[in-house]
Amino acid sequence: NGGMQSSIEQMQLLRLLIECTGAIHILEVGCFTGYGSLAMALALPDDGRLVTLEADERWPAIGRPYWREAGVEAKIDLRIGLAEQSLEAMSGERFDLAYIDADKKRYGVYLDHALRLVRPGGLIALENMAWKGAVTDPDDDTRQTTALRAVARHVAEDPALTSCLVPIGDGVMLARRRGAPGSPASAPP
Repeated sequence: NGGMQSSIEQMQLLRLLIECTGAIHILEVGCFTGYGSLAMALALPDDGRLVTLEADERWPAIGRPYWREAGVEAKIDLRIGLAEQSLEAMSGERFDLAYIDADKKRYGVYLDHALRLVRPGGLIALENMAWKGAVTDPDDDTRQTTALRAVARHVAEDPALTSCLVPIGDGVMLARRRGAPGSPASAPP
């Protein structure tokens, strides 16, 4: 399952984005072994917090000792359970940045929740949006590929978002909610 882990370059990009945006509250949908959680928590300021969601405790248990060793375990709020249920339970929480890297077939649902939870002016990063080139293959109609295409179309057509596909790793789609904090998300850029 090492192939499911984000690349070093992707984590460096996220670190830069966290620092550039001044993100303090981050949502990660799909913790897996906690490598991404570690990288993002290291980029957070001392008062920063990362909420990370994972269905199964066995994967983050691999990374937890490294969180402790790096001194960032207190910044990481690991929530075990189905991501959709965890996201539905988040009502009063607000995030500066969301990183989505979980079940590709559910990306549309995760994106909808991220759009609700990320503040105007905030950033949503979606991993695996190139899907090893499958999203551009008209003959590939697998559920994952179809779901990722639909999410890419949604992001591109949503007037409340400014987006860019960054061709590192397996493709990272960045989507910024338009509008500064406190202004309407649909305000023109």
